[in-house]
Parts: sequence; C-alpha cells; structure tokens
Amino acid sequence: MAETTIETFRCMMCGHEYQEPVVKCEDKERSCPKCRSNSIRHLKKRVTKED
Repeated sequence: MAETTIETFRCMMCGHEYQEPVVKCEDKERSCPKCRSNSIRHLKKRVTKED
C-alpha cells in the first residue's frame, strides 16, 4: 500500500486552512471545501501513517 499522510492546505482566495489525507505520489487537483477555489497552497505535513 502507498504511504498516506495528513497534510495542511490553505486557500489563497478565502484564507481557509484545512487538513486532508494525501497518498504519496498522488497528483490530485484540490479545491477549497469552503469557497471551491482551486488556489490552494500546501503548508506542511502533520501526521504520517502507513497502511
């Protein structure tokens, strides 16, 4: 199984910060869960877990 991490993202349009699970080597287009903008910036890794 691929490594999954919980990572933090910030929307550059509304400033909303949220955490989302990310699968290593996954290239997924993300959108803000609050305003649906796709101007998302990755902040930092939080927790690592392996399945």
